[in-house]
Amino acid sequence: MSDTFLYTSPLDPRAKPLIDELIHEYDSRYGTYFNAEGAAAELNRYPPEAFAPPYGNFVLLIRNGETIGGGAFKHYDERTAEFKRIWTRSDLRRQGLARKVLVELEVQAARQGYTRIYLTTGFRQPEAVGLYLNDGYTALFDTSADPEIYKSLPFEKDISHLAEPALDDVAAEPRLRVAGANH
Repeated sequence: MSDTFLYTSPLDPRAKPLIDELIHEYDSRYGTYFNAEGAAAELNRYPPEAFAPPYGNFVLLIRNGETIGGGAFKHYDERTAEFKRIWTRSDLRRQGLARKVLVELEVQAARQGYTRIYLTTGFRQPEAVGLYLNDGYTALFDTSADPEIYKSLPFEKDISHLAEPALDDVAAEPRLRVAGANH
């Protein structure tokens, strides 16, 4: 069993399982709470180009030719990348795959010059809240309050310690790398 990261685009056919399952999961948790059109409207809020180098990126976690996870980031401000669409296949959860994707995105964001991560998750996603808190993210909300009062739960993390010297090819795509390999 070999896991690899593939840097690509949300338009890549291999991204379809990620997009489809995100829509299903968000719709099952939130319905039309955020938008009358459901999760598809949220996922289509940003054009694919928002997740393309040099300011963004989109990665899939591939195992034996199948997409099992992924995530993306886009430009938030000069020093901040905003993470979006972090996902793992529902039948493979609780194996550390989301954390693998999160770490990979952090390292790639640092390669592209970012020193801070910003992200939000929904109030009905306690698993995501736990992941971010356990991985060094700072909650930008009162974690002792009922999360539903916030609706969207923001987090941040300083990644300046991951900064590397600038390289000309850091944002090249598509790129394939063995998951868990040294960065």
